[in-house]
Amino acid sequence: MQKQTHIDEIGQLLADMDGLFDGFLTWLGGQHDPESGGFYYAGSSRKMSTGGPDIESTAQALNILERNGLLCSLSEEMKRGLIRFFQKKQDAASGYFYDADPLMREDEVMEARAISYSRNALRKLGGLLLYPLPYEAQQAPAYMSSPEAYLAWLQSVDLSNSWRGCDRLSTSSVYVEQVEPASRRDAFAQTAFGFFGDKQDPQSGLWGEGSYYVRISGTFKLHIFYDHFDVPLPREERIYQSILYALRHEEAADMCYIRNPIHLLSYMKLLIPAEELCEIIRITLANMKRLLRSDGGFSRELTHSPSAPNVAQIKQGEYYPGMPKAVHIGGGEIEGDMNAGTQALLIRSVCYQLAGREAPKLGSQEASHRWAGCS
Repeated sequence: MQKQTHIDEIGQLLADMDGLFDGFLTWLGGQHDPESGGFYYAGSSRKMSTGGPDIESTAQALNILERNGLLCSLSEEMKRGLIRFFQKKQDAASGYFYDADPLMREDEVMEARAISYSRNALRKLGGLLLYPLPYEAQQAPAYMSSPEAYLAWLQSVDLSNSWRGCDRLSTSSVYVEQVEPASRRDAFAQTAFGFFGDKQDPQSGLWGEGSYYVRISGTFKLHIFYDHFDVPLPREERIYQSILYALRHEEAADMCYIRNPIHLLSYMKLLIPAEELCEIIRITLANMKRLLRSDGGFSRELTHSPSAPNVAQIKQGEYYPGMPKAVHIGGGEIEGDMNAGTQALLIRSVCYQLAGREAPKLGSQEASHRWAGCS
């Protein structure tokens, strides 16, 4: 009987979560720029003179459309615009993808993420890469010269802030995946997994230093590496207990702190008791409500949408050596932003998945198709 009570409450919590997205598709449509084919990070981004929509926001918008079943409904004109957007971002000489701001070239994480985002976006849209990727063009980082050089680089990465440090470690998977032949690629991957295993805290199951949410966010970043090679995370039960502690005792001041634990739970596929799942979704919903904005979108942080997401991992009062310069893509206002929006929708999807239910599509089918330019 008690289990059924929790199941019923989960259903109500999910329905309440759906209500947070009433104006979301309208907000999303407002971020599209027909001229470039891309999507802006936030409403304030239109007022900036930094080169228009950016790679990450456009790829995130595409992910949102895909999760809501709208990708196949996009008009051919919109698909062509998106394909052109990503193709124009690729540098012919190096194979990297860059936005207009030259500071992006100084951020190794942004560089690697742009490759992954752009490659996946073009694949989804049926578009082609115009030039070889960095590894093929012999433009990969120097640490990819050998497994020994790779290990030396892994050991040099500072983990005093788990989130930033593990993000740097994880994004190297973009280059490892490109290594040929497979036997050489496996040598790089096993080097990474051996290093990660040595660095994991056996008690918490987490990596590096920082608050629980910071270390869970770092663990989330590393899970992306594990996932790319279909390897399970070690010490999953310890990670689960750390997630429960963070949800119960720390403030989720960043949408990432809400998304990362939920995403880890979906990856680990543990059997979660109904009572604890109900608690997890209840806390998650309460945290999301605090980040919903009047424009129909969600902010990345409680106080505002950070103007430069590339440095938003390091919060006020925190320090991480060698942080790149801020790449500003928004005005830093209290508004919805694409980074938070794509995470919010993923959180909703994963909560439904954890509850063993199928998430209904947002809005009416007619409204969704009209937004996608199909009528």
